Amino acid sequence: MNKFLILLTTLTLSTALAHTAVSSITPALNAVVAAPRAVQLKFSEPVEVRFSTFRVMAVPAGQTVEAAARLALAEKADSDRLASLPLTATTTAAQLNIPLKARLRSGQYVIAWKILSEDGHPVTGQSTFRVK
Repeated sequence: MNKFLILLTTLTLSTALAHTAVSSITPALNAVVAAPRAVQLKFSEPVEVRFSTFRVMAVPAGQTVEAAARLALAEKADSDRLASLPLTATTTAAQLNIPLKARLRSGQYVIAWKILSEDGHPVTGQSTFRVK
């Protein structure tokens, strides 16, 4: 009986401690691509889009990717500084396409996100790609 309780507790805690993660990104990390029309994120489990933030922005000269990601997340969805367009989806999604503005200039871009994990914890992250 004790072994069963230990196993049950371990399984419950490992499930409770798991956070939603981005499982794949297109364009891939550090990919060099022609200007894409959208960025695609896939998640380890569905996320509430209305409680999440997704931004794509050119990395400003002299900024680190981490600093650029923080700047991007601080911008309003319709900001001129962003390469991404405001999302129209407000539902739960396991995959999300973030539309981008037409004719992105060459350079490095950061994809930044802040999602609300199923357990209520915010999960932030970033990825980069380069436009030829």
